[in-house]
Amino acid sequence: MNTNFSNPERAEVLIQALPYIKKYVGKIVVIKYGGNAMINDELKEQVMQDIVLLWLIGVKVVLVHGGGPEINEVMAKFGKEPKFIDGLRVTDKETVDIVQMVLSGKVNKTLVNLLESKGGKAMGISGMDGGLIEAEMKDKKLGYVGDITNINITPVFDLLEKGYIPVISTIACDKQGNAYNINGDTAAAYIAGALSAKRLIMMTDIAGILKDTNDENSLIPVVTVSEAHELYKDGIISGGMIPKVGCCIEAIYKGVEKVTIMDGRVHHSIIMELLTNEGAGTMVVGDKE
Repeated sequence: MNTNFSNPERAEVLIQALPYIKKYVGKIVVIKYGGNAMINDELKEQVMQDIVLLWLIGVKVVLVHGGGPEINEVMAKFGKEPKFIDGLRVTDKETVDIVQMVLSGKVNKTLVNLLESKGGKAMGISGMDGGLIEAEMKDKKLGYVGDITNINITPVFDLLEKGYIPVISTIACDKQGNAYNINGDTAAAYIAGALSAKRLIMMTDIAGILKDTNDENSLIPVVTVSEAHELYKDGIISGGMIPKVGCCIEAIYKGVEKVTIMDGRVHHSIIMELLTNEGAGTMVVGDKE
C-alpha cells in the first residue's frame, strides 16, 4: 500500500470524500461483522479503524457481530462438536450457555475495547439487554435457535443519542427468560429496519453476488429486489448466499435504504463503500431505486 502521498494529494483525497461525508453525517449505518474479517487480527484492526473514522465524522454506526469460530473453539474445550442443519447451529442448553458466554462476553467486549483503543466511544450490549431482541424457538430439532418476534430498539437509540457506538451480540430471550442463538444476518436486518437505517453493510467471505461462483470478476455490483428474485430462480443466488440475500431483501422491506454484501477480507472495504465512488461488493436496493 502506497503511503508516500504528498500533502496536496492527501488534501485532494479528503476533498473527494466530502460529498460522501455530507451524505452520511448524522445518518445511521448498521454493520454486520463476521467471517474472516473477524478472525484475522490485521483485518479486525482495520475494520475497527473504519468504524471509528465514520463515527468521528458524525456517522451513527451500529455494529452487530457474530463469532462462530470463537464459539467452535470454546465448544471444543468442553468436548462438544458443532453440528449444523441448513447452515444453523444446533444449540442445546449447554451450547446456548456457551454461545451467550462467548458472544456477549469475550467477543463483544474485545470489540468494544478495540474501538475504544482506536479513539471511539463504544458500549457493548446483547439482544437480551433491555429486551432488545425477543424470540421464540424456531424448530425443536435446532434447540435454542430463535426466530425474532419483536425488536425493542429504544436501548440502541439511547446509546446513539449519548454518542456511543452500540456493539450488539445476537443473543435473544423469550417471555420466560430462555436464551436463544439468533442468526447474525437476520438480527442485523431486523435491527437496521427498526432503526430506519440509511445503510446496512453485511461483511462476508466472498466478493458479493457472483454470476459465476468460481469467478470473482463476475461480481454483480447492484441488484434490485425483483432482480434478486430472478437470480434465485436462475440458480445464480445459491447455497449460503440464499439466506444472506434474503436478509438483505428483508431489510429493504423494513425500510433500510440500501444494503451491501461485501468482502470483509478487502482492506478498508467499509470506507471504499461509503466514502468513495468505487464502492465494494453487491448493493441490494428497492425496485424504485
